Amino acid sequence: MVSDVAAPPAPARDCPLCPRLVGLRDELRVRHPDWHNAPVPSFGPAGARLLILGLAPGLNGANRTGRPFTGDHAGILLYDTLLAHGFARGRYAAEPDDELVLVDARIVNSVRCLPPENKPTTQEIATCRQFLRYELEALAGVRAVVALGRIAHDSLLATRGLKLSAARFAHGARHDLPGGLTLFDSFHCSRYNTNTGRLTPAMFNAVFAAARAYLDAQP
Repeated sequence: MVSDVAAPPAPARDCPLCPRLVGLRDELRVRHPDWHNAPVPSFGPAGARLLILGLAPGLNGANRTGRPFTGDHAGILLYDTLLAHGFARGRYAAEPDDELVLVDARIVNSVRCLPPENKPTTQEIATCRQFLRYELEALAGVRAVVALGRIAHDSLLATRGLKLSAARFAHGARHDLPGGLTLFDSFHCSRYNTNTGRLTPAMFNAVFAAARAYLDAQP
């Protein structure tokens, strides 16, 4: 169920808005000139009903390949899970030319550029939020959001003009937000969370199973 709509605006390749991220980007362009090293665009059809909201590109993942969650550990669990629940088809091979296709789902990061040590500042998150707002305003078909981690959860609430107290982050939680948007929370599928057992494949699958059941029940 994907409509033919235009993709929303995205940051320019040389986006100047966050000086710290620009500095890292320029450094990496010298060290790795064959990498993407730029704001990472969203991935998936613009008419998707499910929006998957991550944190930021990983150094050897999206910052290298130019596709969200592609090339790093987090992408293995994410794309395996999307394939299992019918939100993707094809084969994930950790490169953007693997012909993997998202189905009724779109992935976007809260922060589009690689932050040092994978830790964006509060100001960087707030600055980049304008692009998430563009996504939500332009993607009229979105009915559900899976937030991967607290920062993604909080960023979504901010774009909706909601206080954090309106929907507390908790893994596996579901929040029916004003305006007809339903938010599903998950711990981020990072290597740290999966290696420590904070997030198991079963826990992650349960979140997407809930999102799938919710969307399948929509008229």
